[in-house]
Amino acid sequence: MWSARPRERPVFGEHRHKEETGIERLPKRQRQQRLVELIDENPFVTDRELTRRLKVSIQTIRLDRMELGIPELRERMKLMAERSYDQVRSLAAEEVIGDIIDLQLDRSGISIFEIREEHVFSRTQIARGHHIFAQANSLAVAVINDEIALTASADLRFVRPIHLGEKCIAKAYVRSSPGKAGRAKVEVLSYVGEEMVFQGNFIIYRSDDKKPADYGLAPPERQEQAANEEDTRT
Repeated sequence: MWSARPRERPVFGEHRHKEETGIERLPKRQRQQRLVELIDENPFVTDRELTRRLKVSIQTIRLDRMELGIPELRERMKLMAERSYDQVRSLAAEEVIGDIIDLQLDRSGISIFEIREEHVFSRTQIARGHHIFAQANSLAVAVINDEIALTASADLRFVRPIHLGEKCIAKAYVRSSPGKAGRAKVEVLSYVGEEMVFQGNFIIYRSDDKKPADYGLAPPERQEQAANEEDTRT
């Protein structure tokens, strides 16, 4: 693993930052421990945000990451997405809007969607609503552990406009499986930074044709055989 030699003098900009803010910086060991904690809490945190939180220069953050073997944000997202896409049953990878970076089927999921030129109105640079909906809807479907999952209904609320260059982080939660067989309720909350920008409540149709083994049960013929064996023993 690459490692930088200890520096006796601060990285350019650190001393000035300390003088301007008057805030004492953490010792290196404590700073790196806090860096790991911050990235564990929020894998999407940028180096610039870490700079603000830890009161050091961006060069120091990058050196700390390299010493700790923590990849940059884009690479972290890529690695998480590669692991998550393999779990999706209801959609093909190219049908998912945004990058799924965490997925626990029938429980929760997270995707990230960067707003680019093709997603915004040319005059206002504001994202078109159907792109924000598409990210949330595809995540709500992807989180369902079924090969057939379709949106039955959706209740949407756009909290504030999302602008060019912003990253929209959608978080889906499977809240319940309502009384009607073959339907699940999924709530999706989308954020830019820590600010919620979209909320959607989806009812997702699922085929719900699970086999007994999916519930931890033996197939009917094996259950019958086991019962016959038990009768013979008694």
